[in-house]
Amino acid sequence: MGLILGVDGGNSKTALLVATTDGELVSSVRGPGTNSHAVGPAAVAEAIGALVAESGARLPVEHATFFLCGADVPADIEGLERAIDERGWARARTVDNDTFALLRAGTDAETAVAVICGAGINVVGRSGDRAARYPSLGWETGDWGGAEMLGREVLRLAARGEDGRGEPTVLAAIVREHFGAATVEDVGADVHYKRMPQSRLGELAPQVVTAAAGGDLVARSLIDRLAGEIVLMARRAMRDLDVEEADVVLGGGMLDGGHGLLYETVVAQLPEGARPVLAPDPPVVGAAIAALDSVGAADGAKQRLREELRAR
Repeated sequence: MGLILGVDGGNSKTALLVATTDGELVSSVRGPGTNSHAVGPAAVAEAIGALVAESGARLPVEHATFFLCGADVPADIEGLERAIDERGWARARTVDNDTFALLRAGTDAETAVAVICGAGINVVGRSGDRAARYPSLGWETGDWGGAEMLGREVLRLAARGEDGRGEPTVLAAIVREHFGAATVEDVGADVHYKRMPQSRLGELAPQVVTAAAGGDLVARSLIDRLAGEIVLMARRAMRDLDVEEADVVLGGGMLDGGHGLLYETVVAQLPEGARPVLAPDPPVVGAAIAALDSVGAADGAKQRLREELRAR
């Protein structure tokens, strides 16, 4: 019986599954994040290689699917493909953005869109043999959203609220207390002079949602803005796929669970014909199922893999 391999590589963690081509789970391992924009393709392959070795998989597998953070534009994907191909892990392989893992984990529908909102934000879609995908590099490509960008805006508005240039907001107290600072200005200076990495501002995101739900108008404006961006992304992908109906898989750290003000606001604003879906399984399952798709596995094999993982 041949094997497949699925990898979901994110900012904070990387997950790898090995299964037989009839859907029997062989191994499941996890390791640190693999963002090629931060560490480069060679380091990504090195990190995945450690997980492959830990999994004990017999190599080469029939097909390996690598859905990776940082695989945003063709040059990114080509660099990752070269680094992966040097390892000889699989007879055939697929390399693409990690949002496709959420999409495949979330639905079997032929026409579907996935929006991920975690540390960053991204959207992909499929309809038959057509795909919708975008660079989603950040502000440089017109994007706004995800915990890190939200955290930057929280710091800005908290500073203005503290010194009187903006509306009073509980966000000022949240920033001070979270980072143990006397003033918001102190936190801003720490970020500016690189005494604290800017990425840590993303830690504020859950408290912003809580503050918005509690009635803080400034926090609520941020959650409304973020929800609007998520909905715009879903609309754009549906438009570019030329479809009026689609499953819309919502995932990532800020949307997981299907509850809370942000999720509810997004669902309320989705266009008619967009069916909100929460992925029943983690994204790495989507990577493994995509590998099963590539070897022509039966639907029963894919369901078997889902069920075996849920039973663990």
